[in-house]
Amino acid sequence: MKYFAAIALTLGLATAAYAQSAAPTCKVQAAEKKLAGAAQKSFLTKCEKDASESCGKAATEKKLVGAAKTNFAKKCVADAVGK
Repeated sequence: MKYFAAIALTLGLATAAYAQSAAPTCKVQAAEKKLAGAAQKSFLTKCEKDASESCGKAATEKKLVGAAKTNFAKKCVADAVGK
């Protein structure tokens, strides 16, 4: 049973990574907009906040809890921001 849960988690993370990779990262978007200085920092801060909310909702929808939810959200945000 634990084996199937691990497979499901891995597939969920792979799907989320693929979905995030399809969209340009926050850093790529900032570069495309040629932002610099305070404008860039403001954009990246808002983009990271939006990604955090979105990833948190995705983790909840996947019914992840505890460490699985935390790890999923952390990786999802990092992929969205482009860290």
